[in-house]
Amino acid sequence: MKYIYLTLILATINSFGQLVKVDYTDGNQKLEGFFAKAQKANPKKAGVIVLPAWMGVDTHAKESAEALAKLGYHAFVADIYGVGNNPKNTGEAGKNAGYYKNNPTEYQKRIQLAIDQLVKAGADKNQIVVIGYCFGGTGAIEAARGNLNVKGVVSFHGGLGKAANSPTNEIKAKVLVLHGADDPYVPAKEVEAFQNEMRTSKADWQMIYYANSVHAFTHKDAGSDNSKGAAYNELADKRSWEAMKTFFVEIFK
Repeated sequence: MKYIYLTLILATINSFGQLVKVDYTDGNQKLEGFFAKAQKANPKKAGVIVLPAWMGVDTHAKESAEALAKLGYHAFVADIYGVGNNPKNTGEAGKNAGYYKNNPTEYQKRIQLAIDQLVKAGADKNQIVVIGYCFGGTGAIEAARGNLNVKGVVSFHGGLGKAANSPTNEIKAKVLVLHGADDPYVPAKEVEAFQNEMRTSKADWQMIYYANSVHAFTHKDAGSDNSKGAAYNELADKRSWEAMKTFFVEIFK
C-alpha cells in the first residue's frame, strides 16, 4: 500500500517534469507561471506564450507548453489572474475573464509580463508567438490588437469580440484563428465583426473552421456532447495543432 502511494506521488511530481515554476509580479500581485525549455535545437531562440482558458493555469496549458518544448520552442504558461485569484467555479471564471475582456490593456499588460519572463528564460524578444485557448484565445488576439512585439498569434476556439471602447489599430502580427464551425458561444455577428476588423487593421490573418466542432474542442475534459456547447473533438484537436505547427514554420523561417 505504501509502495502504491509513493508511486502515485512520484507520478504526480513527474507529470510535468519539463516545467519550471516561475514567480513574478505585477505590482503587489504575485503571479506564478511555468517555463518549459526547448528540447530540440532552437537556433532562433523562438518562444511561445501559452494563455490558459478561463479557469486559469491548468493541466491543458501545461501540457501544451511541454508539447511545444518537445517541438523545439521555449514555452511559458502565463498567469493572467494572479496567485489566489483562480476561479472556483464557472460563475467566478466568467466574472474574472469578463474583467480582462472589458479591460484589454490590463490583459495585454499581463501578457507582456509573461513575455518578459520568457525572454529572461532564454527566448529572443523578437521571436515570440502567443497562443491561447478559449479565454486565452481572446488574449492571443488582444496581443495582436495591442501590437505587442510578437511575430504571430494563434487563437484556439477563442472569443473574437473586443471591448466597445477599444480602438481598431493596424495589426502587425500574423493572426491564425482556429475555430469550431458550430461554436454557439461565438455568434455569426461576432465572427463577421472580427473579420471586418482584420480587414480594417490590414492584418495578415487566417481563419480555419473545423466541422462538427463546438467550443473547447481541444479540451479532453470537456466531454463529447456537442449539445452542451463545449466538447472535445479529437480530429479538430489534431488538425488545429498541425495548423499551428505549419504557421510556426512560416513565421519563424
